[in-house]
Parts: sequence; C-alpha cells; structure tokens
Amino acid sequence: MSNGRPGAPVVHGFPHLDTVRSAITALYRRLSPDGVHTYGTSLVPADAAFSDADDLHLGAQRVARALVQHLHLPEARMIVGFRAMEHAASVELTAGPEYFIELNDRFRTHRRDIGAALAHEVTHVLLHRLGLEFPGTRANEILTDTTTAYLGAGWLLLDAFREDATSRQKLGYLTPEEFGYVLAKRAFAFGEDPSPWFTSPQAYTAYTKGRERALHDLRRPPLTAAGWAGRRRYAKDRRYAQDHPGTGPDPNVPYAFETDGRNLRVSFPCPTCHQRIRVPVRGRFTARCGLCRTTLECDT
Repeated sequence: MSNGRPGAPVVHGFPHLDTVRSAITALYRRLSPDGVHTYGTSLVPADAAFSDADDLHLGAQRVARALVQHLHLPEARMIVGFRAMEHAASVELTAGPEYFIELNDRFRTHRRDIGAALAHEVTHVLLHRLGLEFPGTRANEILTDTTTAYLGAGWLLLDAFREDATSRQKLGYLTPEEFGYVLAKRAFAFGEDPSPWFTSPQAYTAYTKGRERALHDLRRPPLTAAGWAGRRRYAKDRRYAQDHPGTGPDPNVPYAFETDGRNLRVSFPCPTCHQRIRVPVRGRFTARCGLCRTTLECDT
C-alpha cells in the first residue's frame, strides 16, 4: 500500500479514471450483480474506531476482524504487527488459516488511520481469493483501492486524507477525488450517503468533487438525462454517422456509432458498471445493462 508520507505532495484530479472504471467493470464480472449487492451496507464508523486508550495490538486485531467480516472472508486468526517499512502496510497472501498484516510503525501514533490501512490490505486478501488482478503493480493497487471503496470500506481511505498549509497526508494510490468518485458510484448504486462519516474536511471536499464527476456519467448522451449541449452534439454526430457509414469513433465522446449495412446502432458505457451497451438508434426507449442489470432511459 502506498505510504502517502506526511508532507509528500498530493496528486489531485482524475488521472487514473480509465483504470478505476475498468476495475468497477471487472468487479461486477467477477462477483455478479447479486454478489456485489451483498455488500450493500458499508462498514460503520464504530467498527473502525480506534482511540489512544485502546491497546495497540488488540485494537488493530479487532478492526481487522471487522473488515474480514465485512468483506465476507473466512473467519481466521488475525495477526497484525508494526515495523519500520517503506510502505504504509503489507499483507501476506497465503491460503491461511491466519491473516498476517504488517503496518508501518508510524501508525503506532497515528491510530485513527489504522482502519484505513487495514481496509486496503484486507481487500488485497479478498482479491487474491477471487483470483482478480490487473497487470502491473500500479494498476493492481488501483484495483484494490477501487474495490475497497466500492464494497463499502474505502471511505476510511478517503477520510485519511488531510491537508493544510503546513502538512498533508494521503493513503492509497487513488487521488482523493477518485476515491470520492468511486464512493459516489457506490452511493448511487446502493442509495447510501457516506458524507456524514468523514471527519476530515478535505475528505468531504474531495468526495463532493468526485460526486460531481460521477453525476456527469449519468448525464451523457444517449441517456435522456444528458444536457442540451450534449444532446445537440450527439444529434450532429448521429447525422454524420448516418451519412458516412463506417466512420471510426470519436475518442472525445463516450458513444460510438456503427452500422450493419442498413441499421445504425450506438454503443456507450453503462454509467453504473461501465460495461459497454450496444442498442439500435430508434428514439426513446428503456435499455438494460447486460452486466449490472441497471435500467437506463435512452434517447438514441
């Protein structure tokens, strides 16, 4: 797990958005919509609470057990240790029966963020058991952060983000805004509002920015919620595709037109799982994503 050392520059924005969206798609493919929806309730703040009065090792094991239960992993003995290390945390990916997690020594005095570090590492265990991974360390860590957030424990990682004039801290590979984006995606899918759980003002701000980006996904053509400018551009592109069959897709828009010789079709990403949906161009109708089963009102 990325250390996010206090004082290190924090990257903002959405530089990993394509990988994040691919991770959400992969999660739905591996777990199925029913499997994803078994994580409909997020980890509650009380389960990750850690005060200075708590015993360091017993408290860490308690939080780790709560995360194991939340992520539906088999019950096993938790062994959480602390040592000097470059990264924030690491986990031993073995078949069990125990879970071995090591945390950076700095968490001895930064106990409020132990839950965030453990959430990322326990999710590594889940992905290992699912056989779900991306090629390359960075992409795989982005998959882990995305999964942690989408399955209801990643709000802890965003809440570990704190930044002021003299210091800053962030855990994980996603930017704060990308964590906010994934948490908003989860909120839309499960009818949940994580904003009351944030203790960090910077985390709340990042969540609102991520939510704005996630809302944008719901307002892109050919969805009927698209704005006037988007619908106007879509109509122009549709006319061009009808007059010039076989033209390649425009990388600047999320949709692509194609023809089978007579009938024009359009494909676009599902705003929930980002699996591409292909539908005929025939005006207003309701489409259904074949992967996550979301129903979508379209005007093609």
